[in-house]
Amino acid sequence: MRTVDLIQKKRDGGELTREEIAHLIRGYTSGQIPDYQISAWAMAVFFRGMTDRETADLTLEMARSGDQMDLSAIPGIKVDKHSTGGVGDTTTLILAPLLASAGVPVAKMSGRGLGHTGGTIDKLEAIPGFQVERTREEFLDQVTRVGAAVIGQSGNITPADKKLYGLRDVTATVNSIPLIASSVMSKKIAAGADAIVLDVKTGKGAFMKTLEESIQLAQAMVGIGTEVGRETVAVITSMNEPLGMSIGNALEVKEAIEVLGGRGHASLKEVSLVLGSYMLVLGGKASDLEEARESLKARIEDGSALRKFKEMIEAQGGDSSVVDDPSRMPGAAETVEVKAEADGYVSSVEAEELGLAAMLLGAGRATKESVIDLGVGLVLHKRIGDPVKAGETLVTLYANPGDGIELSAAEQKIRRAYTVSEAPVEKPPLVYAVITKEGVQRF
Repeated sequence: MRTVDLIQKKRDGGELTREEIAHLIRGYTSGQIPDYQISAWAMAVFFRGMTDRETADLTLEMARSGDQMDLSAIPGIKVDKHSTGGVGDTTTLILAPLLASAGVPVAKMSGRGLGHTGGTIDKLEAIPGFQVERTREEFLDQVTRVGAAVIGQSGNITPADKKLYGLRDVTATVNSIPLIASSVMSKKIAAGADAIVLDVKTGKGAFMKTLEESIQLAQAMVGIGTEVGRETVAVITSMNEPLGMSIGNALEVKEAIEVLGGRGHASLKEVSLVLGSYMLVLGGKASDLEEARESLKARIEDGSALRKFKEMIEAQGGDSSVVDDPSRMPGAAETVEVKAEADGYVSSVEAEELGLAAMLLGAGRATKESVIDLGVGLVLHKRIGDPVKAGETLVTLYANPGDGIELSAAEQKIRRAYTVSEAPVEKPPLVYAVITKEGVQRF
């Protein structure tokens, strides 16, 4: 078959067959089909879309383009969790040990961050000695023994997706729901989980800014999971402000420890319990969400979740004493308090601005070559709806002064991020909707 004919077919609104999609993805991955033809096809998809069946076929083809993890040797139903990205989102560090303590094995491969803060792997490396590189055998053995492992992604997981995403990034075709959904789900399917819970962010600090866009993306991903035989649930959660109170690598690990120990801010704790409840039900360890929630709360209250986190850290070569003494992680030499200039109520907190402020301190990567400072970042003291008085601290900056550190620019971003109004403001909801194969439930 000729590639140009497939481009024309999609351009004119046609539906590509499984074989035609395989031709495109295999040809592009092998180098037989050039960038300019796949760019044209991606733009046709951007404008014409794809059917559920086409999207599922694209997803499976990308999943098959590289290594696929076989988790069948691990007893039980393996449940994976994926977030579409946010600021102060530390749920993976909480959910992996929490679910493992409740009997659901979590075998998770995560990536590094590019942007405002590090990814899950970067955060874990704030724990001295923690090793994110593991052989397949070590990974499977740890999940079987401990119940949880979080490692760096294999270099050959979904190479087709890596190549296609790099092209979409420079051809203005990133924001296509079928292409986003297949990109996310191809990695989840290649990672081998039996069931998947998706945390789809919505709001100013999210990739999808509106609730309707977020629901569309969630429906596409749940549709793919259903089509390929994986139980999949998507939860739409707010990213109109950072999820947790900390932004930065060691700071976020510390906050995860606080939540696992029964402390921590209510927003991060609540979203973790919601996502964890769906994971526990899909993992067959609870009959309904209410039972699942009570089970997870009990694991936090009796200390078993925190003990499991220690066990996971030790299994991956890390210093588990950080759980009792977080000061053993990298820190910052300097703190700066950004204070409110007027009395009132916090009416908005721009999550993206705060994330960029943290990046200016060195908490994230501006480029792939950037070196992260694991000890720096921000701690929030005020959220939307909170009353505030002039002179009260809004945010504390944790910084290590040095070349390239833009402290004053970070302070300016924080001031721009916060809006204070005279009238009281309602706190925004944390969860907007849940999408399953049965449909959409709005809250």
